[in-house]
Amino acid sequence: LSLIGQCGVRSGIGVGSRQDTRAVHGTSFQKKSRGKLVSIPGTRPSVQNGQLLVSTGVTSLDYVIGGGLAVGTLLLIEEDKYDSYSRMLLKYFLAEGVVCGHSLFLGSARDPPEEILQELPAPVLDDIGCAAGDEGQAKLCDSEGEDSMKIAWRYQNFPKTALAASSRFGHYYDVSKTMDPEMRQASKCNTFFLPDELPLKSEAEPSTMNAGYRALLRSIQNLIHREGFDTAAPQNKSRNILRIGLHSLGSPLWGDDICCKESPSDAVSLTSFLYGFRALLRSSLCVGMVTVPSHLIQNRAIMGRVTKLCDTAIALESFRGSERETNPLYKDYHGLLHVRQTPHLNCLVCEVPDTKDLAFKLKRKQFAIERLHLPPDLSDTVSRLSKPDLAESARLLSPACGGTAAGRKHLDF
Repeated sequence: LSLIGQCGVRSGIGVGSRQDTRAVHGTSFQKKSRGKLVSIPGTRPSVQNGQLLVSTGVTSLDYVIGGGLAVGTLLLIEEDKYDSYSRMLLKYFLAEGVVCGHSLFLGSARDPPEEILQELPAPVLDDIGCAAGDEGQAKLCDSEGEDSMKIAWRYQNFPKTALAASSRFGHYYDVSKTMDPEMRQASKCNTFFLPDELPLKSEAEPSTMNAGYRALLRSIQNLIHREGFDTAAPQNKSRNILRIGLHSLGSPLWGDDICCKESPSDAVSLTSFLYGFRALLRSSLCVGMVTVPSHLIQNRAIMGRVTKLCDTAIALESFRGSERETNPLYKDYHGLLHVRQTPHLNCLVCEVPDTKDLAFKLKRKQFAIERLHLPPDLSDTVSRLSKPDLAESARLLSPACGGTAAGRKHLDF
């Protein structure tokens, strides 16, 4: 009773002032209105820190890196040896921008950007996209829904509203089909092809970057200021997101020699570009994805600097052309996914995860990332000829997979 009395006295100190405030301003419980940035299609705030997130186009990759890509950050993808899966992730990233209505910027030095855009996967539109069609299709969807599912009686008289496909966060795509040209052309896309942008004879400028990286950074900067993606620009129109995809930076086609020599003469050109590029991302409504052929870079110290200059870093290790392609241990997968680092926003240090048992596989229509599951050692489903190979592979992978199998011993449950 004494405790209740004390609490009542303490809580009653400012009763009069609170009542006066409520009389003037109304109730103290007011609904918080979302900011303008949250209303951008294809975005959502992070549940951890409220940072605005966009999807990479692969829902399983969004889950691995913490829910999506934060606006103003940079994602690094270390390419596989044949640049097939890393190129696919770049196309997923751009296709997600087309579906969400975001603006695109694609830079390349090997393949023309128009060819990459023509290979974007087709989105899988479900009943949400069906409801956005004409009235005849809507009636067809309603008639099919009546037979398959009954709506609760309290919601039957409510008007049926349909969300546009662009308002969702993350979509699914069919890699066996290409995107409709009309859908692709409806989005604003700016391209940068190095052979067309860089003249044959350019004047030497005193800079730590080569001519190709300087022209690329200047083009991105001009686009950000011209289209109003800079956060310091006045908000005269509705804001949007700019997705920037840069293909195979660091290759010799960009005029860089870090892939050719162990002690390159232009070792700081790529790192200087990434430093300036990330500074542009920090002050604008942009998100970047960069692919780098890390297996060709001779000096690993340079690759370490490149990784530290990016916010999120993943590496793709494909089984194509290696012994693991015929190993029955990896028969259900096409490669391994290594998460180098994930960002700690508003901090100086990035987090290095300790999970090493992720793998990816390309299904008939979808690219998926899953946790690597080892088959039971010496089980009945494994042939006798493959048992020694499985035991050896399980012994080598035991630190990464929690030591689920060791040697040729049976498992004890």
